[in-house]
Amino acid sequence: MNISYYITLVLTVFTLPAHSWDPSQFRKPSDSELKKKLSGLQYEVTQKEGTERPFKNEYESNKKEGIYVDIVSGEPLFSSFDKYDSGTGWPSFKKPLDSKFIVTKTDTSLFGQRTEVRSKFGDSHLGHVFDDGPAPLNKRFCMNSASLRFISKENLQKEGYGEYAKLFGK
Repeated sequence: MNISYYITLVLTVFTLPAHSWDPSQFRKPSDSELKKKLSGLQYEVTQKEGTERPFKNEYESNKKEGIYVDIVSGEPLFSSFDKYDSGTGWPSFKKPLDSKFIVTKTDTSLFGQRTEVRSKFGDSHLGHVFDDGPAPLNKRFCMNSASLRFISKENLQKEGYGEYAKLFGK
């Protein structure tokens, strides 16, 4: 390898953002802005605690490597490394990518008591977490595809999530 390769490598590493997603730079759009930005289903799920149909959603069968972010705020939420097929028809994850972007709260709206999962800064309804997931944590974060946006490992740097590229050997 020549010296220019190493210079490029060093410059690339030192110009990566310290934090991919900065909460101080996020302002939640108004309700009317969200209605324009999101599809009807995305709005219903994220803002009105809706649920999309099982097996008929964008990410349930996605096998690509990358991360899932909040469709409203862009908060990094889950990694493809923690995604698994739960058989429920919704994308399911063993754990969050970074728990500081996840908020849980008690949901008594349907079938007794469940634990709702929301994004911390976007306050988007994402889905629910259950205690029937794989070991060792036994958690199943059952999410709505409509509340997520997938960023492939190839696009992490370009989309401002460069710090997560290291998860995929980049």
